[in-house]
Amino acid sequence: MFEGYSPETVDFLWGIRLNNNREWFMEHKPDYVKYLYKPTKALGKDLFDLVADKPGTLVKVSRIYRDARMHHPLPYKESLWICIRQDVEWWAENPCLYFEINPDRVHYGFFFWRVRPQLMERIRQDMQANPDGFLKMIRKVEKATGAKVTADELYKRPKPTDNQKLEPYFAWKGQIGCVREEEFSPETFGPELGQRVGKMIRDLMPLYDYFCRFTSAQD
Repeated sequence: MFEGYSPETVDFLWGIRLNNNREWFMEHKPDYVKYLYKPTKALGKDLFDLVADKPGTLVKVSRIYRDARMHHPLPYKESLWICIRQDVEWWAENPCLYFEINPDRVHYGFFFWRVRPQLMERIRQDMQANPDGFLKMIRKVEKATGAKVTADELYKRPKPTDNQKLEPYFAWKGQIGCVREEEFSPETFGPELGQRVGKMIRDLMPLYDYFCRFTSAQD
């Protein structure tokens, strides 16, 4: 069960940002395990309980070690994240529910980073065929989470639609998200953070399920 992070978690994260080398990490590895990895793993287990009834759904906790094959100049990541997704080869082309902690803040929510053009076209067709259902789902999610469903990557020329209410969504190209950010505060350091993350994940489930309909059909 997730008991929360601590100020020592933030200290470690800032330490790895400022001292990203093997010598420093090995000296502070017990802090990494105690204050960062174990709490994040516990939060991941709690979140899995929310999706355990969805066949083919995985909950992954990232590694702090960078992939040496990427030839990155720094050996360690300065964040840890949890990803809830379908059992697919590459997470970036599939909708995800996630949590991430870094030296500056925690943030969590829904993200669909790279949407293939042909898949985005199928989504637009579905919006056009059932605009009321799509818009009702978006409004429900935004009301429950208090966060907007947006896309950071937009077409320079939005795709045409005869439904004015759908025009903002027909501009979507990729990096679709609904995210909450929290700066570190006393409220971060306790089990209540896990409760807030869990509620956000539950409230985002209609959005996640909507996009999974299309990616599942690709398989």
